[in-house]
Amino acid sequence: MEVNQAGFKEKKPLYIKVYDELYKQIMNGTYPCDSQLPTETELAKTFKVSRMTLRQALALLQDDGLVKSVHGKGSFVTRHRQANQTAGLEKIGNPIHKCLSEPIDRIELDFRLDLESEYTQEILNRKAAAVVAIERWYKSKGIAVAFAFTFMAIETVSELNLDLQDTDQLLDFLENKVYETAHSATLEIKRSSAINSPSQKYIIAGGADQCDLILESLYVNDQHHPVLYNKFYIPEESSVMKINATK
Repeated sequence: MEVNQAGFKEKKPLYIKVYDELYKQIMNGTYPCDSQLPTETELAKTFKVSRMTLRQALALLQDDGLVKSVHGKGSFVTRHRQANQTAGLEKIGNPIHKCLSEPIDRIELDFRLDLESEYTQEILNRKAAAVVAIERWYKSKGIAVAFAFTFMAIETVSELNLDLQDTDQLLDFLENKVYETAHSATLEIKRSSAINSPSQKYIIAGGADQCDLILESLYVNDQHHPVLYNKFYIPEESSVMKINATK
């Protein structure tokens, strides 16, 4: 607690008091994971604060990854803060499984062959006879909760003995095998409003128009030619990013 120049303790802001109490109630199980919090009106009445103050407290809980707001439905407890140090973005691995707070029970995949362009030449750092463009929708209970778009040179398909008609093999490669064999990766994190474009096959849950975008280049054998270029779109309300920094 801060002390002012006159030596008196500064009064803790109301929204911090509300945050502290809600945090404690989430952590002790009063509001368990996946439960819905009372409405803003009910919570504001309980804590005897304005809805503006209550929203400031909820915003902090969302920043902590403990609460998410679902448009038209309310606020839900997403998970408890984990004390153990799980792998973050500093380790090679699928960012969706590290950063998406929603449980995934199905991944749907579509692909097409495109002609190369200046853009694909730049991101893949090679000329290609054609480019495989792959879309993945990550689903939870039948609802799309995240999206990934992948570019891969057609030459990579033959180099790695992939069968594009074997969907299970292709999906396993994209989700697991490529991360097991990759020796390096580059990641770039941005904000994007393109998660729910009109051309999308599915609308991502919540109708979110803002998301975290992770651009990933994966390298297996050749430092100059990424084997894959991935674009992962994670709704901001479900995005939890962590980096374990050490000296």
